[in-house]
Amino acid sequence: MAKKALPPGLMFNLIAGRWVTQMIYVAATLGIADLLKDGPRTVEELASAAGAQAGPLYRVLRALASLGIFDEVKNRRFKLTPLAATLRSDVPGSMRGLARMSGSKYQEESWQHLLDGVKTGETPFRKAHGVSYFEYLERHPEDLKVFSEAMTNVSMTENPAIAGAYKFSAMRTVVDVGGGNGSLLRAILEANPKLRGVHFDQPLVSARAREGAYLTASSVADRCEFEAGSFFEGVPKGGDAYVIKRVLHDWSDGEAVKILAICRDAMNATGRVLVIEGVIRPGNTPDREKLLDIQMFAIGGRERTKQDFATLFKEAGLKLTRVIRTNCPLSIVEGLRA
Repeated sequence: MAKKALPPGLMFNLIAGRWVTQMIYVAATLGIADLLKDGPRTVEELASAAGAQAGPLYRVLRALASLGIFDEVKNRRFKLTPLAATLRSDVPGSMRGLARMSGSKYQEESWQHLLDGVKTGETPFRKAHGVSYFEYLERHPEDLKVFSEAMTNVSMTENPAIAGAYKFSAMRTVVDVGGGNGSLLRAILEANPKLRGVHFDQPLVSARAREGAYLTASSVADRCEFEAGSFFEGVPKGGDAYVIKRVLHDWSDGEAVKILAICRDAMNATGRVLVIEGVIRPGNTPDREKLLDIQMFAIGGRERTKQDFATLFKEAGLKLTRVIRTNCPLSIVEGLRA
């Protein structure tokens, strides 16, 4: 019978979490999982293909294999495991982009200022880089590309659960506010063949979505329109539902209230706002959103509780009517006119 770890051992494992993140980052950036998709290879073969040194790479892969990420077999050969397969770039459920983003230098530098942020209230990312998170990404296109890949990674695992958790079938038009690449709107439209959609985002994002694969698919293309602008200034009018996924957590309470109020003013008489985000649960049980909240604090945003959302909705002239849990970590927070 295995011995139960004592508190110092458990704490050691938690402290070592940063090491694991960096090793996964290395494997993801070198594309090791892609190199193994056709079967096991020696570490020398992997190092040659990835432009790395065999000795250090072996040590990283050996450590990852001890965690179930890759599997070391005979003669310093490694193969994929189901966990390692999520680092492939060409599979559904890929986490490669998220791994590359999470271990990147600019992200690590913001976390190094977490203590400063806790002591002063200053955003760690701004302390590290002198600008806001999205200003930084606009100035660093390679990091923006990886960020976009990471967000797509996460969204593709969530969108089917969101589309299936809410009854859109009685509606005519749904407006996706901050619609990004359009993958969520496509999932909703495909699940509801009579529904029409409006994709709304900033001009550059909207232009990419117009040309991208998600909303040009034959299953949805004739039921989707595009409008561009700032959700701080206005959104398309007359929608039955305004879907706002992973937007409010990027903004302060005051800015979130402004976005909600603009959507309330735009929707039709029986319309509703559907905020799709994580909702922090009460109590001390493990909660991914409590951890994500610290990542959001580091870059200038926040996750919220049900009561936090109720307060925002009230200030925006809305009433929180229900929180719908989905089969993914996100919930649908529904609001009607107060």
